[in-house]
Amino acid sequence: MAASKVMRAIRVSEFGAPSVLKLCSDVPVPSPGQKQVLIRVHACGVNPVETYIRSGSYARKPDLPYTPGTDVAGVVEAVGDGICFLQAGDRVFTTATETGGYAEYTVASEEAVHKLPDLMDYKQGAAIGIPYFTAYRALFHKANAKAGETVLIHGASGGVGIAACQLARAFGLNVLGTAGTPEGMKLVLNNGAHMAFNHREKDYLDKIQAATDRQGVNVIVEMLSNVNLSNDLQLLALGGRVIIVGSRGPIEINPRDTMAKESSIIGVSLFSAKKEEKAETAAALFAGMEAGWLKPVVGPEYTLDKAAQAHEDIISSPGASGKMVLIM
Repeated sequence: MAASKVMRAIRVSEFGAPSVLKLCSDVPVPSPGQKQVLIRVHACGVNPVETYIRSGSYARKPDLPYTPGTDVAGVVEAVGDGICFLQAGDRVFTTATETGGYAEYTVASEEAVHKLPDLMDYKQGAAIGIPYFTAYRALFHKANAKAGETVLIHGASGGVGIAACQLARAFGLNVLGTAGTPEGMKLVLNNGAHMAFNHREKDYLDKIQAATDRQGVNVIVEMLSNVNLSNDLQLLALGGRVIIVGSRGPIEINPRDTMAKESSIIGVSLFSAKKEEKAETAAALFAGMEAGWLKPVVGPEYTLDKAAQAHEDIISSPGASGKMVLIM
């Protein structure tokens, strides 16, 4: 077990602004139960959904107080009863935690813990969880994307966007990506996109249509649907699918825009994934790690005491550039 009985962790005692993220230095180190492991956390990914949960605006509300965070990477410190495939000392990453990842230690269920390949560091490990599992679910479980189709990753320079670019390229799709800065566009091109567009330019939608010879795109993976959904429907090809990964509010659309092209708007929730879907995703991602095309891009890094600043920046920054992580 952990040498120390207490740890530093972020605690949330009320829903609200980023300032409700409080660093506590006397939180008891949790103990692993049946089929659970205790992990010494080296890094934890920061995801936009964690800001929605913290604000109280998300459908799922945790019991207060709680510690945010699902995507940790670190070393197994101890295992509970019934653990078969993990042991103390293993390098691992997670897709969920039981006690929260913004902490020096966390407990996770065995099914949410995966071995981290030696060629990846802990910061990269913390960038795999929600981004890559969401991107795979969006592309293949929800859009049923096929090799040869054209996919637009709308907001491609963040964690999910880069994951989607790498996956789509590896599986034989024609990949278009958007970003909000020249640096973001370069990042998108370096991670699998065939073409990149600046979504701050007024004519970027025309450029995308021109790139498809006015045929439209088959799939759109949409990170900011409250801004882009109406335009997305104009960009689709016959039978096209918009996959909603992110939204920060309502938007008005004309349902008639879906009719002539028989297009679909499909939501994604990783929390709804079945056990066999998670297993399929994990197998595909491990194949990508072994082959070398799955390479998480780490973006801004923050120490644990700067978690509130991280939550401010992930929502308000002008352009994403890789996966935001907390370093313990």
